[in-house]
Amino acid sequence: MKIKHRTNLETQPILSLNRKIIRFTVVENNQKHHIETYVGEYPSLMFLLRDRLYLDGFGECQGVGRCATCIVQAKAIKGNSMIKERNEPSTLSKMGYTDADIRLSCQLFITTDLEESEIEVLEI
Repeated sequence: MKIKHRTNLETQPILSLNRKIIRFTVVENNQKHHIETYVGEYPSLMFLLRDRLYLDGFGECQGVGRCATCIVQAKAIKGNSMIKERNEPSTLSKMGYTDADIRLSCQLFITTDLEESEIEVLEI
C-alpha cells in the first residue's frame, strides 16, 4: 500500500484557498475592533460578534430575528445587505427603531457587502 504525503497546499488554512478576506470595523463600548473574516466562516454577523467579542446576552433567540438583543448600527453596508427581510422589520418596529441603518446582526450575513463598513453594537 502506497502512502500519499500531503503537499503544502493541503496543509494550508482554509483562508488561503482563494477566499476573499472581508474587513470591517466593529465598535463596542467605544472600543474599535478590526475584523477579518470570509464568506461562510459564520452563518451571520451575530454569530461572529458573539464568538469574537464574547458579548453576554447577545442574540438570545439564536438568529430568528425576534428578540432584538443583537441590535447594531450598520454604517456603509452595500448591496443586498441593505434589505431588511423576514422578522427584522417588525421586530425593529416593535422596539421603536425606524432608522435604515439600525439592524439585527442575526439578519446580516457575512458577505462582501460588509467590506469597509462600521458596525456599532448598540445597548438595548
